[in-house]
Amino acid sequence: MRVLGINAVFHDPAAALVVDGRVVAAAEEERFSRRKHGKRPVPFSTWELPEQAARWCLAQAGIEPRDLDAVGYSYDPDLVDHDLDGVDPGWEELRTTFARRAPNFLKTALPGLNPGKVRFVRHHVAHAASSGLAAPFGDAAVLVADGRGEATSYLAGEYRDGKLVELAAQRLPHSLGLRYEDLTEHLGFARSSDEYKVMALASYGKPRFADALRAEIAALGDGGFRAAPVDLSRFAPRREPGADFRPAHADLAASMQQRIEEVLLDLARWLHLQTGQRNLTMAGGIALNCVANTRLLAEGPFDDIWVQPAAGDAGTALGAALHLAAELGEPAAPMPGADLGRGFTDAEIQHALDVARLPYERPDDLAATVAQALAACEVVAWFQGRAEFGPRALGHRSLLAHPGHQRNLERLNDVKGREQFRPVAPMVLADRARELFERGPVPSPYMLFVHDVRPEWRDRIPAVTHVDGTARIQTVDPATEPLVARMLGEFAARTGIPVVVNTSLNTAGRPMVDSPRDALECFGSSPIDLLAIGPFVVRRPA
Repeated sequence: MRVLGINAVFHDPAAALVVDGRVVAAAEEERFSRRKHGKRPVPFSTWELPEQAARWCLAQAGIEPRDLDAVGYSYDPDLVDHDLDGVDPGWEELRTTFARRAPNFLKTALPGLNPGKVRFVRHHVAHAASSGLAAPFGDAAVLVADGRGEATSYLAGEYRDGKLVELAAQRLPHSLGLRYEDLTEHLGFARSSDEYKVMALASYGKPRFADALRAEIAALGDGGFRAAPVDLSRFAPRREPGADFRPAHADLAASMQQRIEEVLLDLARWLHLQTGQRNLTMAGGIALNCVANTRLLAEGPFDDIWVQPAAGDAGTALGAALHLAAELGEPAAPMPGADLGRGFTDAEIQHALDVARLPYERPDDLAATVAQALAACEVVAWFQGRAEFGPRALGHRSLLAHPGHQRNLERLNDVKGREQFRPVAPMVLADRARELFERGPVPSPYMLFVHDVRPEWRDRIPAVTHVDGTARIQTVDPATEPLVARMLGEFAARTGIPVVVNTSLNTAGRPMVDSPRDALECFGSSPIDLLAIGPFVVRRPA
């Protein structure tokens, strides 16, 4: 059974391919088009499809469009209620029209495709399948929360024997995700893009507005919640992009963050009572809030939580494919990892280097060469294996640095053109993670939880210790990431620190690099000292 999944409606267009119940490829259109988030999150962009991502997924498996058994499109236009608050006034009908015509748009983009094979999958069902059917355990509760789908913003239920049992939903305009987006825009950041910046800023504030927000954002005790639009100017003035932050801005971020966490806890407790499940799976944009995820695991009723690494809308492409495959009788296999995107052979990489006319070398031990550069406080661009699916760099398209020097945080933020209040993350050998970090799950391979840095290590790894003493770690298992693990081991042998700074290999406003050409362009335009690309290294001239 060959099923293609497509996300195209709101933002982060993506494609994913499931063959015989197994995920074989998944990629976001931005990695091909080099346009951050693929397109603008507006109704009149709904016609834009992840054409390049879809073609690559099919080529990766050697499948022609005519060979597909089904195509899942992660939105059902028949479920839209144009009279609801929370939809786009004046534009929603255009979005719906474009979505309805998706089968024919796809036929044009993928010649040979039978448009009758395209089926609409409800947005939140696609989110749910991306976690519930991809998780490493069987039956589990599932919680989806984001900005919006067709007419709702939330789904709670459980998977039993591979089938979704829906227990609760929340209709618009009530939405935890839209309220977080409102705050993102109020603080001068890009809506549906920069919500992670709000989470980082929250650590600098005090939640002194949380009591006031409780009156407007609250769980209702029946699996739903109240979260209508809030007049945020009551708490802090609207910040224009590029303007200075005031303490009230950080306090408002902290207050909204705390309130979202509290409501999620209430919803999770209700869901646990209804299902009795020990495990919880999560997806939707809210599931990328790693601070909330950690509190949910620490204080909530579930023994384990698995979050889809591509929890945002890109992941609905994967979920739509998994959902249809399951409906067609193909049991889903657990997601093998996040490295589901493009990879390149050594010969292809060498050809790119030759075309660029750059001097390069092929060291006998790449891991040791990179570890030595990092120990010497050099910044390293790391391009290895298949690209990650989702927003986190997980050791395939990464910028690496020594965590023991505080100035490396500033250096990396300068390289990337980021705000200086934003943290960078550590990757750590899985078997040594508990030596350095407490609170939070181990293993944690997808950077979806935060951990407390143990007090005795905070001064030793200041570049990855956030202002609140936490770090969003990625644990590395030698069985699944042997090269990264060897590099970490070599670095630890030289420095006594089994941790390396890991942030995404890109600059501000650009997607993560995906191809060798992208990597060379980033290396050439940024103050990066060494590029480790496949088995080769390129050094910046002295």
